[in-house]
Amino acid sequence: MSDQIKHECGVVLIRLLKPLSFYQKKYGSAMYGLNKLYLMMEKQHNRGQEGAGLACVKINAKPGTEYIFRQRALGNTAISECFANVNKEMEQAKKDLGWSTEGNAAEKVGAEKIVAEKMGVEKMGAEKVGAEKIVAEKMGVEKMGAEKAEDRKMEAEAERELELPYVGEVYIGHLRYSTTGRSGMSYVHPFLRRNNWRNRNLCLAGNFNITNEKELFANMVQAQGQHPRSDADTFLILEQMGALLDENHSDLYRKFKKQGLRGEELNAKIEDNIDVEGVISEASRMWDGGFCIVGATGSGESFVFRDRWGIRPCYYYIDDEVIVAASERAAIQTALNVKYEKVQVLQPGEAVTIHKDGKYNISCLVKPENPRPCSFERIYFSRGSDADIYKERKMLGSLLTTQILKACPDLDHTVFSFIPNTAEVAFFGMLEGLNEYLDKVKSEKIMELFARAGKSLDKKAYGGVGEAGSKGMGDVADKTLNAAVSEVLSHKVRSEKLAIKDIKMRTFIAEGSSRNDMAAHVYDITYNSINPGVDSIAVIDDSIVRGTTLKQSIISILSRLEPKEIIIISSSPQIRYPDCYGIDMSRMGEFIAFNAAVALLKERGLDHILSDVYAKCKKAEAQPLENYNSTSYAIRNRKTRKKAVAGNEEPENAGFIVENYVKEIYAPFTDEEIAEKIAELVTPEGLKCPVKVIFQTIDNLHKACPDNAGDWYFSGDYPTPGGTRVAIQAYINWFEGNPYKRGYSR
Repeated sequence: MSDQIKHECGVVLIRLLKPLSFYQKKYGSAMYGLNKLYLMMEKQHNRGQEGAGLACVKINAKPGTEYIFRQRALGNTAISECFANVNKEMEQAKKDLGWSTEGNAAEKVGAEKIVAEKMGVEKMGAEKVGAEKIVAEKMGVEKMGAEKAEDRKMEAEAERELELPYVGEVYIGHLRYSTTGRSGMSYVHPFLRRNNWRNRNLCLAGNFNITNEKELFANMVQAQGQHPRSDADTFLILEQMGALLDENHSDLYRKFKKQGLRGEELNAKIEDNIDVEGVISEASRMWDGGFCIVGATGSGESFVFRDRWGIRPCYYYIDDEVIVAASERAAIQTALNVKYEKVQVLQPGEAVTIHKDGKYNISCLVKPENPRPCSFERIYFSRGSDADIYKERKMLGSLLTTQILKACPDLDHTVFSFIPNTAEVAFFGMLEGLNEYLDKVKSEKIMELFARAGKSLDKKAYGGVGEAGSKGMGDVADKTLNAAVSEVLSHKVRSEKLAIKDIKMRTFIAEGSSRNDMAAHVYDITYNSINPGVDSIAVIDDSIVRGTTLKQSIISILSRLEPKEIIIISSSPQIRYPDCYGIDMSRMGEFIAFNAAVALLKERGLDHILSDVYAKCKKAEAQPLENYNSTSYAIRNRKTRKKAVAGNEEPENAGFIVENYVKEIYAPFTDEEIAEKIAELVTPEGLKCPVKVIFQTIDNLHKACPDNAGDWYFSGDYPTPGGTRVAIQAYINWFEGNPYKRGYSR
């Protein structure tokens, strides 16, 4: 993507199902879970470069010892910083515990001593007698097999490592990209809610944006009497779920106390019966937005839950050793070395809940609402190493063939490339599509040659091939049949790596002119790679948001090659509407497609539409959220109103349904007209060659990504009412002179 945008976060949940001694024996370390957490976070580093955090829960910790550990850090090196701090705490804990650090021999003696003491031996001289012999004598066995002794040793080492911080059974990881403008350590996940009862402690991390936090906040204050210390969605969700967890715990406490249970027996009974599924189900019914949330209680109940619309992605893997969930399938495959088909998609509204004893349940906690998984995940955000995403991105490039040929009829004199580096896979697909077309043309030409020759292979000369097929095939007059065929076969789709990402812009360049000059050099070019004045350049990008980088850098730098024409190809459709589910695209003024539509309205004397839309949006501003239309709620709203009318009851505000009025801005124009205006807007002043811009169609997007129907940023069809409200608020902000103010209410 040439225009850098911030986007949704990444999450990891790991639940070990075996005793730590199992991992010590099989993988050589009781810190298997921690190691996998690091690997999976690094493999999703693309999802969050503003901060990172991790947490660990020890399920069998003794009273008086810590059982939840957390690390958080800011910046693009946050993952390394978190794990470096974990290592420091571990080393300090070893010193505090009196562990020897002089070598493996001392470590071995320590492990043997633990084994012996565990078996009831008060003293052991490690230099004189081996641990295996002492254990054998105590058990009345003359000789212990080496394998059994080794198992004992592994158990001892695992038990000893369990004393260290961050060695436990449950791990949570989070990578953060802020899309709300709120920053600082206070907003870095995992979030932690503390309590003296283990199962009332709650640790949460999520990839989400909630669009109705105003309603959540009001409900917590007015209906429940709570006093939230923040109105940020993460804080609200943590406290909302925490309150339900408290309520569930209190009910169980009263129930089992009446039965005569006390102390540890009472606590164990409560932990065995805590209803995490019920807490998630009840809390999430109020949430409007996209999310994938992972969490754990202090007693080891853990879970992963996906929104009912399936907006944010989630994958999981389960075997008899571990349960893992993450935002990307490829991260799980790589970290655990498992096959594609073994990693499952967590369906909309589904949760995987894991009891403290390791038993798990996969269930639909909230009924799906016309699922609309985010298509931008497939176009740009997720790593292209996922098998399905790789195929889909290639198809996105291939499906552009017809539009490209219309814009670039002279293939012999067009050089194709991509804008590094996320569009590379779409570039491969584009080349495949063009080559398929060219192969068909070649086949037709050769068939025509043989038809003219009467299907003979002699050396007789033949006339020209004619105009049918692609341009530039050349005149084969006065050439032999073999030469003519060779001439046809020689035509190929030309491709080069024309643009090279050279530097990363830094915000310390403050002055506008200096900044623009520096931006122009973000990319460099491969010189002498085309024929100046003869060849056209066609470069593919995965999407075009603002067009700023195109105008200030890419088009300007490509023009130094002196092409006949520059064609910019977007593998995604025109981005016209704000996002509110985890992508930082919530301001109308930043969309080049919106600015192009506004310019066309003014040019054609239709600027009254701008004020008309504003009036409708202002009227809608005061409406309750349930009156906002969406792809999921439209049917429900119609049914509700029909039922009310049948019962002679007119529901409050029943006559007012808020539509996405921003669509009216684009309605007077075709996609091609807007694309032409975009080309005009991104053309730098004084450029000596024409510029064209081609966009993917929404229909072809759905052909390429059939399982990810979420296209609201292209179509304006939001899956939730909160999305429609954000679009309307973003337009109001723009019209009132705040073009770069987010459409979120916070």
